[in-house]
Amino acid sequence: MPNFTITTFDWVPELPRGYVRDIRLRWALEEAGIPYDIELTAFNERENTHYLHQPFGQVPWLSHEDKEIFESGAGLLYIAEHNDELISTENRSSVIQWLFAALNSVEMATLPWTILKFSEDTIESDGSKAIERFLHSRLKHMNEYLRGKTWLAEQFSIADIAMSDVLRLVDRFDGLKQYSYCREYLEQCVSRDAFKKAYKDQLELYSRI
Repeated sequence: MPNFTITTFDWVPELPRGYVRDIRLRWALEEAGIPYDIELTAFNERENTHYLHQPFGQVPWLSHEDKEIFESGAGLLYIAEHNDELISTENRSSVIQWLFAALNSVEMATLPWTILKFSEDTIESDGSKAIERFLHSRLKHMNEYLRGKTWLAEQFSIADIAMSDVLRLVDRFDGLKQYSYCREYLEQCVSRDAFKKAYKDQLELYSRI
């Protein structure tokens, strides 16, 4: 049996399918060639035991040997520690800073915006305008950084998995249309076989439930 296990929801509504964050861990394990199992936890009526594994009632969490790791970023870092190709010794500090940047500086701006898009809230308010400005301020700088670059830290790494997954959700709602370098970067990330496998497997899981 594989030593790595990803726990994710047994069901999600149609809108987030393909975007549930277990895809980040699936992708990393596929890149590393590490076998893994998928276990399911209830989306509806979450039991108290769920909160023992993930204090906020979210997914995924990663199990390996006698360890459990919640938060997708922590899981990515843990997986990378078992595979030199996902975080090389030479680029370790750069990979880690960009992993944190994806989850803090960029996702902090993209998440409120995508929640508004998912809710189909079309009412303009001071709050929604501020969210829009915040998003574009981050994307503008991200786009400039990516000019002339293939990956965030010399070679493909867990930082690229995190960053591209953050950008992928923005792109779903055409939020990258004026940021050509972000779009080019995203396209080369999601063209990787490991992503395609992770994405297909997540969609297949929810299509048969």
